[in-house]
Amino acid sequence: MDDVTAEMIERGRGSDSDRSSQRRRTASQLKEAREKLTSTGTGSHTFDLELLRLFASGRRGATAAQAVLATVTAGVLRLWVSQVETGAWLGLTLSAMLGVAILARVFLKQSAVTARLAAWTRAFVLAEALQGAVWASSVLLVIGAHDAAAQTFVLFVLLLVGAMTAMISATLPNAVYAGLAPMTLAIAAFARPAVGYQFLPVLAVAGGAQLYFVVLARRLYATTLATLSFQAEKDALIVELEQSKLNSDEARRRAEEASLAKSRFLATMSHELRTPLNAILGFSEVMKGELFGQHSVAVYRDYSADIHSSGQHLLMLINEILDLSRVEAGRYELKEEPTSLALIAEDCQHLLALRASKREITVTELIEPRLPPIWADERAIRQVVLNLLSNAIKFTPQGGTVTVKVGWTGQGGQYLAIRDTGPGIPEAEIPIVMSSFGRGTLAQKNAEEGSGLGLPIVKGLVELHGGSFTIRSKVREGTEVIVILPPERVIDALPALDPEAPVERPARTGRRSHRPAA
Repeated sequence: MDDVTAEMIERGRGSDSDRSSQRRRTASQLKEAREKLTSTGTGSHTFDLELLRLFASGRRGATAAQAVLATVTAGVLRLWVSQVETGAWLGLTLSAMLGVAILARVFLKQSAVTARLAAWTRAFVLAEALQGAVWASSVLLVIGAHDAAAQTFVLFVLLLVGAMTAMISATLPNAVYAGLAPMTLAIAAFARPAVGYQFLPVLAVAGGAQLYFVVLARRLYATTLATLSFQAEKDALIVELEQSKLNSDEARRRAEEASLAKSRFLATMSHELRTPLNAILGFSEVMKGELFGQHSVAVYRDYSADIHSSGQHLLMLINEILDLSRVEAGRYELKEEPTSLALIAEDCQHLLALRASKREITVTELIEPRLPPIWADERAIRQVVLNLLSNAIKFTPQGGTVTVKVGWTGQGGQYLAIRDTGPGIPEAEIPIVMSSFGRGTLAQKNAEEGSGLGLPIVKGLVELHGGSFTIRSKVREGTEVIVILPPERVIDALPALDPEAPVERPARTGRRSHRPAA
């Protein structure tokens, strides 16, 4: 176990500080994202800051367009107003625009403004009110001109500026109100007897337009707020995914360390167990065979036989655990060579014939003739067939039948199918019997011997060969297990299609063929 600890340290325990700092950064981002989700624009300053930044960015970007509009307006007003008055108005208007642009630029350059957010909001509202008042002062230039064309032009300019204010300043509702209020009062200033009551319908439309601009600004504000909320939800989801990935990586690292510790433990314990176990098997076999003379008490011979059989069972269990451990760890090395699946099935049937005859079980072979050899690990394939055939004989009642079938698949591979007439496996228990140390209710009720490792070992060995393993079972009808080896395992395969053969699963893409060159 000391070696395991050293390996774990070598594999990355030293980088725990980096992972911890990454987890802290992710937790901070997650907290910020959750604050955005809980903000409604009044409680937390997170959304308010984003809205204020959008306002400042919009105001700074619209400065040039508004400056052009102010210059054009001053040029047209020269038709009715003196050059001095229009020049003064233009200078005042451009100064107000420049002041708002500078204020927005300073705000956007600062990184820590959360603590002074209210002060910045008041400053922008006052700046917007000043800019609206400057635009509204254009009414004073033409109100005494008694020219309907001049008054209509100024009214049109105020409506255009009001629309721009509603759209640009929508993320800050108080700034919209402050900017539109002076222009609305300026429009109302036209409603005087000296102007003429025939101008009142136009003024009514202009006043209604100002109200519409307020409603439009509120809608734009709500849309922007919803967009920020969706963005915050997306950010929170991304951060949570990153947090889950960190947790998954940490769990995988711990699982790998646990798997390493398990492998080292099994390797150590197998050596520690096999050394005394070999002595137990050897001496018990000598005592069982009475090589140095007969026992004075006959029962000692029976005890020696029990010790020998128990030792063999323990050795088999150790070997199965080690095989499964190597398969799961991907360290099982296949010693591939040309071998015959049909001959292996026949040999295994002969080995287990005595066990089947003791229980009066009939084993039937249905092997297609002239099957070509396969490129596989003979020991692994033999272990697969022995495990499956011994399971079928073990769970088949006395007088039953076991059928062994070997042949072609529809895709050109070869298959092994073993069917028994036993009680079957409930569908819900198939995943259990396929798991390590898993045993069905029938095996537990009948106290059948076995460790529950046979089927997982079979599945692992078959998948190492690129094949597939399937169990089909119905209660009170029996069980059929099917092993399918892919076509690339068959040497010089020119199959005759069998319509009743099991359907082979698609071969793994990108797998290198193990068939030797002709």
